[in-house]
Amino acid sequence: MLKGKTALVTGSTSGIGLGIAKALAEQGANIVLNGFGDVDGPKAEITALGVKVAYHGADMSKPGEIEEMMRFAAAEFGQVDILVNNAGIQHVARIENFPAEKWDAIIAINLSSAFHATRLALPAMQAADNGKGWGRIINLASVHGLVGSAEKSAYVAAKHGIVGLTKVTALENATSGVTCNAICPGWVLTPLVQKQVDARAAEGGISNEAAKQQLLGEKEPSMQFTTPEELGALAVFFCSPAGANIRGVAWNMDGGWTAQ
Repeated sequence: MLKGKTALVTGSTSGIGLGIAKALAEQGANIVLNGFGDVDGPKAEITALGVKVAYHGADMSKPGEIEEMMRFAAAEFGQVDILVNNAGIQHVARIENFPAEKWDAIIAINLSSAFHATRLALPAMQAADNGKGWGRIINLASVHGLVGSAEKSAYVAAKHGIVGLTKVTALENATSGVTCNAICPGWVLTPLVQKQVDARAAEGGISNEAAKQQLLGEKEPSMQFTTPEELGALAVFFCSPAGANIRGVAWNMDGGWTAQ
């Protein structure tokens, strides 16, 4: 379905980003990976799916490096047809104890990076298909883009901002073939969430499995984690013909979290 298209997924060397990159690759899209940590493993996984893959290690807190990444993607594959803004970090503390530098870093990586990548991707998307436009911008928000939780002020603020950015991007391109939507997962067992599970287990003197169940039980009625594969399938749906007139939604995949 996506053969000949190029998808750039930020924060895609593990977790949600890698799951989405693999799902898009399975549909034939060439992939530009971005992120830290192991790169060779993810590149090999995606290459095995029969598509081309490139990697750029842009620090998503730095607009200049984001610009370099977008130029690199255009040089490698012509243009970015599908942009998935996924990069994110977390810090947990009460507002009065929240380090200012942590706030700045979370806003930069979780929110501002999506703006910079989007503004750079849009012109080519708008010019595609003889000026009719074709593009898919998918922002990984969070259930915390819809509701709040204590001790996550920067993350919640950034994710609410992502939902707002999604709506504006969708409205500004509403008469074209360029769509923008947000995915709002609940708990996904990524390395980021596993750290919270580990801390909970250590603090409570309980097993890791008990800590997982405790975490889910507080918020998520389904009592199960959403998987990167499920999120990847939703991203593919947004890129399909069926997603052509889905514009500006914040689609929660949260096990019933926000239904309460």
